[in-house]
Amino acid sequence: MAAASYCTPPNPLPQPMEGRSKPRPNRRPGPPKDTYHTYVVMEGAEIRTTVTSSPDQVANFIKEITRGHRRHEGEGGLIVGIDTEWRECGRNERGGKCYKVAVLQLCVSHRCLVFKLSRAGKYPPELADFLADPAVRFVGVGVDGDVKRLAEDCNLQVANAVDLGKAAATVLDQPELRRAGLKSLALTVMGAQMEKSKKITMSNWHAQMLTRQQINYACIDAYVSFEIGRRLLTGESLPATQL
Repeated sequence: MAAASYCTPPNPLPQPMEGRSKPRPNRRPGPPKDTYHTYVVMEGAEIRTTVTSSPDQVANFIKEITRGHRRHEGEGGLIVGIDTEWRECGRNERGGKCYKVAVLQLCVSHRCLVFKLSRAGKYPPELADFLADPAVRFVGVGVDGDVKRLAEDCNLQVANAVDLGKAAATVLDQPELRRAGLKSLALTVMGAQMEKSKKITMSNWHAQMLTRQQINYACIDAYVSFEIGRRLLTGESLPATQL
């Protein structure tokens, strides 16, 4: 298995101070300080979400979903909602792409990961292997853009990406959905109302601490992507006109 690889943060991370006391023996260690778990609610669904910049926690998340969510595979392999976030250039900044990918979101069922890539500085080999697995279908709206940014910024290759707009247009026989956004697809496929705040979209995703609004936004995007993908690719819970 390859060694951990790097996705350089916009600013150097502070180095740990020497001489810190070690954890007391016989005490069960808790999660790292850069990791916490929370719940995000969407249309009555409670989504357990891990927010972290720890490569080890990312590896644990991948092991958990690959072992515990095989029922979501369908005939074509495991389905995973995917999305990325980064800070867009300001008006006074020149050029197109000013910032690298800051956050990677993955979601299977009611289990989501918000990985602060730019704060981690590196990612575990398990993540690279997972994304490069052709048996795993990563679903999202405009997913080709996410795939491109992950490849360019972090050398992470996604082997099997499914664009939800194209999938919806084919499965539902509605060609106009090819260019539909996530909010529109959520309403069409799930009958769910989504709020997409431009202010949060354009916020600072490279911040050391993400706000509650950012976490909700990031988690819900990945969860809705998963749910839309699950329904389209398995044929389950589609709108009544398509049954």
